[in-house]
Amino acid sequence: MTSNIVIYSKDYCPYCTRAKALLTAKGVQFTEYDVSLDSDRLREMIQKSSGGRTVPQIFIGDYHVGGSDDLAALDRAGKLDSMLSSAAVTQAA
Repeated sequence: MTSNIVIYSKDYCPYCTRAKALLTAKGVQFTEYDVSLDSDRLREMIQKSSGGRTVPQIFIGDYHVGGSDDLAALDRAGKLDSMLSSAAVTQAA
């Protein structure tokens, strides 16, 4: 089963590591696509993110979160947990 939480990343990216650590700490499963050597996934990421070329690019369901700082900002604002819960409910349905 594919997760409703997707992160496009690259090896040796500290922002990717930070975003994945936050999601892991929240106890959610996510699908990770390493775009380092996968040009098809890179094109997919750019298209889904409306031109975003930096990593990570994070999606919760159909919502484009953005990068690691955006994910952390959602968490600080108290919005991330409800978004993740909604994604988990959608995934289980």
